[in-house]
Amino acid sequence: MAIHERTLTRPPTAPTARPDAPAPTGSPGDAAPRRPALRAFGPNWYATVMGTAIVASAGTALPVDVPGLRGACTVVWAVSAVLLVAVLAARAGHWRHHRDQARAHLLDPAVAPFLGCLPMALLSVGGATMVAGTPVVGERAALVVDVVLYSAGTVLGLAVAVAVPFLMVTRHRLEPGSAAPAWLLPLVPPLVSAALGPLLISRLPAGQGREALLLGCYAMFGLTLLATLAVLPLVFARLLHHGPLPLALTPTLFLVLGPLGQSTTAVNQLADVAPGAIGAPYATGLGALAVLYGVPVMGFALLWLALSTALTVRALRAGMGFAMTWWGFTFPLGTCVTGAAGLARHTGLHAFGWLAEALFVCLLAAWAVAGTRTVRGLLGGTLLGASARPAAVRTA
Repeated sequence: MAIHERTLTRPPTAPTARPDAPAPTGSPGDAAPRRPALRAFGPNWYATVMGTAIVASAGTALPVDVPGLRGACTVVWAVSAVLLVAVLAARAGHWRHHRDQARAHLLDPAVAPFLGCLPMALLSVGGATMVAGTPVVGERAALVVDVVLYSAGTVLGLAVAVAVPFLMVTRHRLEPGSAAPAWLLPLVPPLVSAALGPLLISRLPAGQGREALLLGCYAMFGLTLLATLAVLPLVFARLLHHGPLPLALTPTLFLVLGPLGQSTTAVNQLADVAPGAIGAPYATGLGALAVLYGVPVMGFALLWLALSTALTVRALRAGMGFAMTWWGFTFPLGTCVTGAAGLARHTGLHAFGWLAEALFVCLLAAWAVAGTRTVRGLLGGTLLGASARPAAVRTA
């Protein structure tokens, strides 16, 4: 049975022009002008914020001191902060002027999972502010920004982790074998909160508050971990039984690296602050968990990275063009950088440090390509053109 999947280069638009749209001018043979259309601006655009902020966070986490790297990470953080404001404003305008389309996104199984990108964008910029933005805004202001963005991102992340699966069960009509890596997106935000919580745990007064946030982060870690264990087999089974994803969706395979790298980052970051938040023997056990959990999961992440890379090369040779799904190469890869850096810190093994550095180079390349192609698509009108239409892909 054929399965239909929609590429997420741009969200769905109405099949016909609006009644109040101006009549086209010029001869029938003239090409329609391409103007940016807010109606085509979907929640997947938050991926540009996530993919940029993680570059700053990953660069500061590297176990090597490269001259100029800290300053460059601060610049990238500033870009991510500007992007966050711009995308939030555009999405607010989308909800105000195209409410019908925004509601349609909730009922579209190809678009709804990308609602998970909003809380992750807030969280990632908040965390990057603490580790890369302090030289610009100061420690106190950075802390205030992170508290606000972390709180909002965590609340929204928990809400999305429930709301999107609820919609998938009650409102979406999903074909058998249609599981997609994007299904993980609404489940990962609590894990991002778990990984970034340690930045705030150490700044809380010793006592109940600090311990509560520590254990709350571990609870969010478990939430995403168990949900990922339920979804990932469906995704792999879909690949085995139905073959590779459509070309434009192939980059979403890298999304699987997100919960793998982020969970490794989380257990290592939490182990750093555990001794000051919880007593023995739990603090010692949590330190051991960072290595006992992180090393095997990083091994599986490298396996999935190799498989995803091979399928991406295959897709490129088959003619895969640029789509907003290319931002899937960035944030998940960045979480593997921070995860490997955490393992290098806790094991003392140089090999994990070299792995973090190699993955960071790949992250920089992916970010540069995705960013350049996105700017080119915006200026050329191919990403948000007023006459943009979603592309349908069929796979057997």
